[in-house]
Amino acid sequence: MTGATRTIPSPPINAENQAFFDGARAGRLLLKRCTACGEFHYYPRAVCPLCASERTEWVAAQGRGRIYSFSVMRRVAEPYAIAYVTLDEGVTMLTNLVDCDFARLRIGDPVQLVFKPAAGGEMIPMFTPA
Repeated sequence: MTGATRTIPSPPINAENQAFFDGARAGRLLLKRCTACGEFHYYPRAVCPLCASERTEWVAAQGRGRIYSFSVMRRVAEPYAIAYVTLDEGVTMLTNLVDCDFARLRIGDPVQLVFKPAAGGEMIPMFTPA
C-alpha cells in the first residue's frame, strides 16, 4: 500500500464550507443540492453553480463512486494519487486515492469513501478501492 503517510495540509475553512468540514469530522460526506433545479454540486457553495439559485441544502452522500481520471505523483518523497471521482450522486470531485496499490488503479474502478486527517486535525474525504 502507498499514500498512507503523506501529510495533508489543512484546508481553508469559511462560512460556506464549515458544515462540510463539520460533517467530515462526524464521518459524513456532505454535498450541496439545489432545491430549485434539483442538482447536486461540489465544491460546496451557497449559490448553485448550475442555475444560480441560493436555495441549496446539505445532503449526506452515500460515499461510493468510480474513478473518472487519476494521476500518480511519483517524483516526490511520498508518492500519492490524485483523482477525479464521480460519486453515485452524479458530481465529480477532486480528491486523493489512498490505502491502495497505485499500479492496480484503473479508470472506472469503484471506490469508497474514507477520511484522513489533515495537518490541523480536520478530516478530509478521500477514496480507496471498493
